[in-house]
Amino acid sequence: MLNRACQQPTKKATLRKSPPIVVSARPISPHDATLPESVALQAKAKLQSLIDGISQIILGKEEVIRLAVTCLLARGHLLFEDQPGVGKTLLSQALAQALGLQFRRVQFTSDMLPADILGASIYDREAGSFVFHPGPVFTQVLLADEINRATPKTQSALLEAMEEGKVTSDGITHALPQPFFVIATQNPSSQIGTFMLPESQLDRFLMRLALGVPDRVAERSILQGQDRREMLKAMPEILPWAEMQQMQASVRLMHISPALLDYVQDLLAASRATGQGLSPRGGLALLNAARAWALMQGRTMVLPEDVQDVGAAVMAHRLEGDGETALRLLEETAIP
Repeated sequence: MLNRACQQPTKKATLRKSPPIVVSARPISPHDATLPESVALQAKAKLQSLIDGISQIILGKEEVIRLAVTCLLARGHLLFEDQPGVGKTLLSQALAQALGLQFRRVQFTSDMLPADILGASIYDREAGSFVFHPGPVFTQVLLADEINRATPKTQSALLEAMEEGKVTSDGITHALPQPFFVIATQNPSSQIGTFMLPESQLDRFLMRLALGVPDRVAERSILQGQDRREMLKAMPEILPWAEMQQMQASVRLMHISPALLDYVQDLLAASRATGQGLSPRGGLALLNAARAWALMQGRTMVLPEDVQDVGAAVMAHRLEGDGETALRLLEETAIP
């Protein structure tokens, strides 16, 4: 079943039909896995507790929360594109608090400069030299709110930080805290005062998601229940970061069969046949997200279904034609 949580195409695209792509099927054996099954099952239980805790704050959005946790587990960064007021900031804060991580929020505006995010060197008279004053990017979870309201020059200030976990100022490199997880929100490009994110910036985000409005039952609970921000204040740490870090290491040990690699490569080839397509880095992003998703299911190997479940969130913002193209590729590429 395909995950469509991140897909809200703004207009209908004309899609040409392509014949189904058939990949060669090869057996996937549990004996090929390098991660003990007991470790995978423990990870599943702990991650489910994390998701359940956050779901008490963000009602009716367990699938999106699961994908957001998957993104962090895969050491990626997350982009939300949605209307204001659906809980993007609240979800970001809840995720950081549930893991005991430092959280900072930066409101991006059109007059913001790169130094407002990264920091700047200021002359210290007593020391007789320039001293670097770190900006808000020096945190563990950074919420870059309405990132596309800033100019491309300011947007690009995050490129080195997101890719390499460091910041360079006046020729001196400063390491960022670990973990370093960026959650950015952007407004629809049709809104006034927005600057479209370039492909190089979009490619730094592992996933793009949308929360959307809650269903009627969840919305009723929100309207008549306790204020969610008050609930957040009382929310305890659910999963210590040290344990999440161990799970991130476990993701790297997930088994990937030759048949699974065939499937991913055929997806990449099919995407390139439609236009610009996915880069090799996009292929790695798809594999890493599928690894993390498989671990959340308590398995020690990656299945094609894992690629399908995360595929739309990973591929859509990297493809021409946006979400519809990603969904069509996942539907038309045969599963081994």
